[in-house]
Amino acid sequence: MELLKQNIEALIFACENSITIEEIRSCLLTVYGWEISKEDVVACLAEIKEKFDGEDFSFTLNEIANGYRFLSKPQYYNAIQVFIAQKNKKRLSTAALETLSIIAYRQPISKAEIEHVRGVNCDYSIQKLLEKELIEIEGKSDGPGKPLVYGTSKNFMDYFGLKNPTDLPKLKDIMLPENMIGEPSENADVFEASVVEQEVKEVVDNDATIETENLTNETEKPDEEQA
Repeated sequence: MELLKQNIEALIFACENSITIEEIRSCLLTVYGWEISKEDVVACLAEIKEKFDGEDFSFTLNEIANGYRFLSKPQYYNAIQVFIAQKNKKRLSTAALETLSIIAYRQPISKAEIEHVRGVNCDYSIQKLLEKELIEIEGKSDGPGKPLVYGTSKNFMDYFGLKNPTDLPKLKDIMLPENMIGEPSENADVFEASVVEQEVKEVVDNDATIETENLTNETEKPDEEQA
């Protein structure tokens, strides 16, 4: 049992993103021929978490994005934030952040629908977000022309420490500007998009799941040159 626990611990430590129970079982079966039950893996994970919850360690085991990952403990976030800020010289452009916000809250969504909200072409922002693996193609819409639809990726959930997209902060209650006849303004979508963008900015500023290796790897963090 101890050897099993050590192997699971090593897999989690070596994995760049969160690792699922099925991935752990598959790896151990391939390497050792061990047919480990899900219950045994869960039991080992519980012991590993208990071990690293101790005061001797600066990180612990967290369950995120339908998997498991080592993350820094909250009391060390400030030091890590300073370190990341010193090394981080690239940020999301306003256009990319806006596009990511809309996708996060309205997924699955097509490019045309994103552009309807933003009012400008989004080809460049979508391409950059795909390259950074923050969003992914989820299939095709049933609408005319069957356009591709986009959603947030596993990397997005890893970065923000979410188990699934429903854990995103809820949009605040807002009062939409009204026109002369008391109906929502034609700029309602743009107004809502600005609120969505602010919500994601707040998550970035207050991210409670900082993990140094992840955030310093540019393929995983939502950092991008200004468009």
